[in-house]
Amino acid sequence: MNSTNYKTRQNPLPIQWFSRKVMEWFRFEGRDFLWRKRSCTKYQLIIAEVLLQRTKAETVAAFYPDFIKKYPSWKSLEKAKERELQNILKPIGLWRQRANALKKLSSEMVKRNGRFPMAREEIEDIPAIGQYIANAVLMFCHNQPQPLLDVNMARVLERFFGPRKLADIRYDPYLQGLARRILPRKNYKEFNWAILDFAALICKSRNPMCDYCPLCSKCLFFRCNTTGANL
Repeated sequence: MNSTNYKTRQNPLPIQWFSRKVMEWFRFEGRDFLWRKRSCTKYQLIIAEVLLQRTKAETVAAFYPDFIKKYPSWKSLEKAKERELQNILKPIGLWRQRANALKKLSSEMVKRNGRFPMAREEIEDIPAIGQYIANAVLMFCHNQPQPLLDVNMARVLERFFGPRKLADIRYDPYLQGLARRILPRKNYKEFNWAILDFAALICKSRNPMCDYCPLCSKCLFFRCNTTGANL
């Protein structure tokens, strides 16, 4: 079955099997990053998510410890000059955008005494916060199950269950709903990390490792396109 036919179908399987298999894989193959330690503060968790946007986790992992050591709080980050931040952020790219975003975000958080509001609408009103970071805030700061839905998670979900309707994942109701339905009631933080690791190591955008994938026996993409062509 070719990739064209794949795009017209959806996987009807229950999501429980998918979620269980991903977590089983993660327990043995998941990556170990500093921002996943139990000792991480809410500040450290949110800064990690800002740095991880559009950047490989391994790149951020090499940079993150020194950045957190230099800027251990919203106050220390707010005091930094934007040019200084740009120079420090150059190793991970997009330094101008990141420096500007971090300055605006830290200034607002200093005003708020480091506390994020509870309501999503209020969170998204904070400078430099979009849907993804808002989800991270709700999950890490307020312990609410939220999906860290980005292009990588979207790729895994679409390949297994079927493609979205809209180009922008932020507004696609099918993908948004699916990302929420796959979240377990417990261990939802670890499950988000599991999906992201699975996307990076197995369900890659190019040359996916289908032969090593624990989902392949029931994966719609694999069944419809056994050549491993890209989604």
